Amino acid sequence: MKLIFAEGLSQYKDDILSTLKKFKSEGTLIGNGSRNVIKIFDINGMRLNFKSFKQHNIINRHVYKFYRKSKAHRSFEYAHMLISKNYHTPRPVAYIENHDFIGLTSSYYISEQLEDVWTLDRVLNDHSFTDREKIIKEYTRLMFRLHNDGIQFLDNSPNNFLIRKEDNSYAIYLVDLNRMNFYDSIDLNKRLKNFARLTNNPEIIEIIAEEYAGLYGTSKDICLKTIMQASQQQVTRRKIKKVLKLYKYLIPNVIVCYLNDPVLFLNI
Repeated sequence: MKLIFAEGLSQYKDDILSTLKKFKSEGTLIGNGSRNVIKIFDINGMRLNFKSFKQHNIINRHVYKFYRKSKAHRSFEYAHMLISKNYHTPRPVAYIENHDFIGLTSSYYISEQLEDVWTLDRVLNDHSFTDREKIIKEYTRLMFRLHNDGIQFLDNSPNNFLIRKEDNSYAIYLVDLNRMNFYDSIDLNKRLKNFARLTNNPEIIEIIAEEYAGLYGTSKDICLKTIMQASQQQVTRRKIKKVLKLYKYLIPNVIVCYLNDPVLFLNI
């Protein structure tokens, strides 16, 4: 086992190790746990978020042991990097990796659980949400700042931004940090395509386009057209992916039906 703590938090080692032993049976589940499993545990006065990453196939297990940092490792590392640049993200506590002779078997990223927050998804989908347009513009300014710093946040979907009102302003926290690209500079086209996963709602895209255009110093029409095209392409990709998943499920079952009773199958 590899267990790495953030500075000043190694005193929680025994508590975290004991929590891992009861991870499957205890804790408060966040989401449906169909892919990654996220649970909340209270440990010595701290409310911690444990994210267990989905088991990889045998090739990726080998890759994540010998050639590439695990998702847990990257989440931990990127959290520190973001905080050092004065971005908001839940405080990193530790990451854990388990290996066997083949490769990575499991990994966990542990961070402080944020309280009194809501997702950007809730803001986007509730037209009556207080300060909705203000929050969308604040999100756009966050993305612009990331782009200026050469950071492309690939999982730019609305559930990966947590919002908390602090005094008279809104703080936006980034979560699900393991997929980022880093550049010396990012051109306008790549910047705008980074919004593809957020929404295909024209009203929201128009707010983002107008705000980003003003920040970058370009026309709103250019931003609006590029983001809309990227968003539609993303919708198309998702539809294709669903169809491919359906075929992946159906074809093996069709073959099984044929092998079990070819005469009956051919007469269906």
